[in-house]
Amino acid sequence: MILQVQWHGTAALELVYRDGLGGVGNRILYAEEAAELAVVEPASAEGGRWGFGADAGVFKLVSEAYRIRLAYVFDPMMAVHTSLIEALPHQITAVYDSMLPRQPLKFLLADDPGAGKTIMAGLLIKELAIRGDVHRCLVVCPGVLAEQWQEELYLKFQLPFEILTNDKVNSARTGNWFAETNFVVARLDKLSRDEGLQAQLEATRWDMIIVDEAHKMSASFFGGKVKYTRRYQLGQLLGRLTRHFLLMTATPHNGKDEDFQLFMALLDQDRFEGRFRDGTPDVDVSDMMRRLLKEQLVRFDGRPLFPQRIAETVAYELSDAENRLYGQVTDYVRDQFNRADELESGRRGSVGFALTILQRRLASSPLAIYESLRRRREKLTQRLDDYRTTARAGGITPTEPVTWARALDSDEDLEDMLDDTPGAEQEELENEFVDRATTANTIRELEAELASLAGLEKLALEVRRSGTDRKWEELSRILTDEPFLFDDQGHRRKLVIFTEHRDTLNYLVQRIGAFLGNPSAVVSIAGGMARDERRRVQELFTQNARVAVLVATDAAGEGINLQRAHLMVNYDLPWNPNRLEQRFGRIHRIGQTEVCRLWSLVAHQTREGDVWKRLLDKIELEREALDGKVYDVLGSVTFENKSLRELLVEAVRFGSDPERKAYLDRVLDTALDRPHLESLLQERALHTTALSKANVQHIREEMARAEARKLQPHFVADFFLAALRRLGGTVVEKERGRYQVLRVPVAIRHRGQQLGSGREPVLDSYERITFYKDLVAVQGKPLAAFVCPGHPLLDAVIDLLLERELDTMQQGAVLLDERPDAEARLLFYLETTVQDAHSLGGGQLRTVSRELRFLELGADGEPRPAGYAPYLDYRPATAEEVVQLRPRWETLPASLRGAGGEERVRSFALTSLAREQLERLRTHRRYLVEKTRNAVQERLTAEIRHWDARARDLSQQEEAGKPNARLNSGEARKRADDLHGRLQKRLLELDEELQLSSRPPVVVGGALVLPASWLADVEATGDKPGGTNAMAGTEDAGTKQQTGPISFPSAEARAAVEQAAMKAVMKIERALGNEPRDRSADKVGYDIESRDGQTGLLRFLEVKGRHAEALTVTVTKNEIIHALNVPAQSWLVLALVRGRQVKVHYVQEAFRFEPDFSVTSVNYNLAELLGRSTYTETVELGAEAET
Repeated sequence: MILQVQWHGTAALELVYRDGLGGVGNRILYAEEAAELAVVEPASAEGGRWGFGADAGVFKLVSEAYRIRLAYVFDPMMAVHTSLIEALPHQITAVYDSMLPRQPLKFLLADDPGAGKTIMAGLLIKELAIRGDVHRCLVVCPGVLAEQWQEELYLKFQLPFEILTNDKVNSARTGNWFAETNFVVARLDKLSRDEGLQAQLEATRWDMIIVDEAHKMSASFFGGKVKYTRRYQLGQLLGRLTRHFLLMTATPHNGKDEDFQLFMALLDQDRFEGRFRDGTPDVDVSDMMRRLLKEQLVRFDGRPLFPQRIAETVAYELSDAENRLYGQVTDYVRDQFNRADELESGRRGSVGFALTILQRRLASSPLAIYESLRRRREKLTQRLDDYRTTARAGGITPTEPVTWARALDSDEDLEDMLDDTPGAEQEELENEFVDRATTANTIRELEAELASLAGLEKLALEVRRSGTDRKWEELSRILTDEPFLFDDQGHRRKLVIFTEHRDTLNYLVQRIGAFLGNPSAVVSIAGGMARDERRRVQELFTQNARVAVLVATDAAGEGINLQRAHLMVNYDLPWNPNRLEQRFGRIHRIGQTEVCRLWSLVAHQTREGDVWKRLLDKIELEREALDGKVYDVLGSVTFENKSLRELLVEAVRFGSDPERKAYLDRVLDTALDRPHLESLLQERALHTTALSKANVQHIREEMARAEARKLQPHFVADFFLAALRRLGGTVVEKERGRYQVLRVPVAIRHRGQQLGSGREPVLDSYERITFYKDLVAVQGKPLAAFVCPGHPLLDAVIDLLLERELDTMQQGAVLLDERPDAEARLLFYLETTVQDAHSLGGGQLRTVSRELRFLELGADGEPRPAGYAPYLDYRPATAEEVVQLRPRWETLPASLRGAGGEERVRSFALTSLAREQLERLRTHRRYLVEKTRNAVQERLTAEIRHWDARARDLSQQEEAGKPNARLNSGEARKRADDLHGRLQKRLLELDEELQLSSRPPVVVGGALVLPASWLADVEATGDKPGGTNAMAGTEDAGTKQQTGPISFPSAEARAAVEQAAMKAVMKIERALGNEPRDRSADKVGYDIESRDGQTGLLRFLEVKGRHAEALTVTVTKNEIIHALNVPAQSWLVLALVRGRQVKVHYVQEAFRFEPDFSVTSVNYNLAELLGRSTYTETVELGAEAET
């Protein structure tokens, strides 16, 4: 349709037009092109637009394909219903309330450990992928978690992520593997330490980047300047490469506001610019951060998600021999630390790191310290031999300096590297430094150190051979005497034991197996174990009743979930307090139902043991007063700005000095006094989000409504089976709800390849597929592929079908309404979209919202909502029936014959639907944008003022002849000017975000709905089975052909009976203490939504009012599937009306299986349904209700 013409002279004109789908476009036409133009008459013939000559069966199939492709419009929680998870309230709110509405997303998800942040991230990725907003996603995480991320995203969300490896980078076809791969998991330090990879990454763009354990990307103020780590700089790079940027950490705040704001600057540099200065206003981050604490997390029924946890410190004394070994090794470590103070920074860090590991192994077990000393002596002896050879060849004397070992920047750098290193590599790295790092500068000094090591090794061997091990004796006492380790029948409960070292792990496995008299009762997980083997051991521990004990190292403990146990022993205590929480989190996590108990073994006579004992005793003292929350802040506690690790090193080095010991005691007491801990808890709760009882109830209700209208499994299953056969595929049902696809046509497989990289290929056959979560794995049967939106097979079928048959939606078809009081009307599919001002190139603006509505237009010309998929309830007219009906429909008013009706619904959408959609989005976005605008303007303006003032002060100093050596007035002025430019640029960008506009509504499809009663050979009741009604012989009990007095004399009589039925059911629901709401006009698939007065659950009631003499009842396909979606909350309510008396019968789970795609409604035997009713009541209505 031509909307506007503007001539430019006589040689050219500018044409504005609306295309066949209602979209508006424009183009230039030149005079010489006139000969190519032709006049096209408006198509009203059978094959033209709104000719209603399309095959009605194909029309319904294509309509459903179009709806499923826009699944999120009809199922607002599509990712929940198509993922193999059971989402919890806090996970639902994180994704659907906190993150999805934010466009673009710049967000910090900071829920407590164990809350399931990986689940939330997977839901978010899948939901955005279904909505077409994410095609490329990068997950950056610590190395030890990479495989876990890949596995969970695939197994639970069917998202095929690939892990970045050197082999993949080197074999990239284009030279840039990032550009070739759409779904990537990358290790944090692999990216932060490799500038070449960063250069490749910088050449790409992503729809979403997620960083797990994002607190590792830290920066801090030191000496008035910002100290940027390589990880922080990587975070800055990642933020520039993506539209959606999500940071995830359970520890976002280290107690320093200025560091926290530096961290938040990764999400919005303008909003957190500069240093946190005195007078700088507090920054509200509630719109870009979500934090829920463990004690706030609940189930849908309101019960706490996490049980109580109790920790106990088990102190023991060393034997004389052990004490002698401890003293001599500690003296060696102390002497080496003192010598290391004289080394350059790189070697000093390496040696210090090696010595702390040696000291920790000393506290671990006799075997661990013996093996460590032996390996260190052997490796340094080998190194000595090598250098003696080199010295003889090169003329180096025994007193000349030599270079001994690899060195890093600092011991903190080493700790960071270890945190991001997989288990096996972590142990190898530790061993490398323990075995090789030395303070010796000359051959003579190394010879002296080796002599000391030989003596220590001999002493350690004597202790080991003596068989004395007080620490083991304490553990064996726990295994024997602790009552919590046994259930009421005396059976041993499952126990997890953590150690830091593999030597100790092997030692414990052997001793515990012998102690229990059954070596197979003990299993272990250590670094270097293949992932499949780790999974096997984990399953063995959790599922095999005969396996009672699991021994694990920290390196292997990352990512394993052990809720099957609720008892734990810290055989060794890690010097990083965050690892204590991580260990406890293995058992104290979602799914745990028992009180969790922890025993920590401490040799309190040792220097570091004394620190631990005092620390743990203090924690236990405050635990009850602080409701157990003290464990949650242990990782945030600092000791006069020192870490726990630094404090323990200080105890080892100087603990024999009474004054230094008193200082350490004072520092511990101050750091863990109640006011300080309370302030940390307050800081921790500063940015938390409340999850009240009312919030949980609202979430539960919204989930129930979404569950009732979900497309997966029933709508998707019906469509897919019919569509695959339409495209030439072969599929057979092998078990109930599970199918074998014998043949996938080449065209579908080829379409799967065309849909893009990063997806699994479409196979030529599938041994099993299913649409039901609980049927993916069936014992004794092949594992089934879970076919849902996003699965390549379903997506390829939808795309190919729409390409081939989409024109049928514009052509239109004739559908038959078999209800006896049906009237002729038009059904239109109308799409409305809202765009913002962001340009995608080619004149296209970014779509931020898209909705598909179904509207019906009757004889009165008023558009009305038609529900979510009204065409499914109408029978497709056959070609013969269309011929038979055509003469009569051609007598209908012009408004019911296509084009006139289209303009009427488009006008209605322009003035009503599209406007409401636009205002809804504007209101939400205005709040977020204005909050950001105020924060950015306030922060940048304060920084500009600071640098303006700084420039003036520096200028005055320069004029006085006292210039600042580090900063001059010109640099300060330039800084202020740059910030001013940034402020103006950002304010313009925020203005753009508010520039939302509606595109013209598009009518994408339509049908002519005619009463089936117009057909001369069909009885007026419409209850005789037509081509797709009644389903005689179906497996659904009570589905039979019946005859009897079930018709109504008029539409008014039918309405009166239905009205009486609704009144009676509403009256009963209120009498039961429920809160009913009439939803019949909304056409949502049920008539009444009633909140149960006792449980708070929603009840969905489909009410069927009939005369008392009726023999059958007809239920539409939409009504059946909505009930099947939530069978436990759905009731078919049969109301039999006789005058003012209504006898009401409630039937739960009235339907067992969904009808085939071609079926529009089912006739049920009323007597059989009444026989299955679970509640019956008779209601007497007022005289005005008599029918």
